[in-house]
Amino acid sequence: MDEAARLLVLLALGGGAFALVGAVFAWFLDETRRIRRTLTQALGAEPQPLLIARGRGAGIGFDLPSGQVCVAWDKGGWRMTYRLDELRGLELIVDRRVAARAFRAEPRRPLDELSDPEELVRLRFVFDDAQHPDFTLDLWRPEDDGLRGRMAADVALEEANRWLARMEALLRRPVAPRAAANAPTPAVAAPPQPRPAAAPPPWEDDDDDDDLVFDSRDAIN
Repeated sequence: MDEAARLLVLLALGGGAFALVGAVFAWFLDETRRIRRTLTQALGAEPQPLLIARGRGAGIGFDLPSGQVCVAWDKGGWRMTYRLDELRGLELIVDRRVAARAFRAEPRRPLDELSDPEELVRLRFVFDDAQHPDFTLDLWRPEDDGLRGRMAADVALEEANRWLARMEALLRRPVAPRAAANAPTPAVAAPPQPRPAAAPPPWEDDDDDDDLVFDSRDAIN
């Protein structure tokens, strides 16, 4: 009985340990936490504001004090960082049409219709970058309905509308002049120094013999 009891206790402890390790592992690999960690590492600070599309493995975060914005996808496996002045604007796409937009130096096109979408609620961030000009986040798709942690269609539309207002306020800020990174400081030439007057050679004739002796000793010293 004692051996059987000890075996049962060991099995229970081992099962509890495995369950705990599995829970910690699942917590660490959670989609939202992985994306947040990736954005924090890229920005050097906690992203604020932050938007993560659950179920898509993608998100976008801002660090306004440093003037950076970072996008991440593949559950944080990939990321790209832009300067804040490279953000040109934002489009809200509902059911394959641009329902609203806010772009730099353009009047805002607000969201006029709040009817429930049928196919898609997507935010498209546009950047001034030839190779990677945009980044999309699907906030809602029909397959999200009923899934835990996913937005409903009306909630996704309201969240997208809030981000339109947020980006409009951000884009209205004046763009700070771009600092020249690692620019060499121009060297300032030192003003020419006057050349010291040359002492007369001791062998030159002079009317005063005492002066001649003084000058010779001074030259020797």
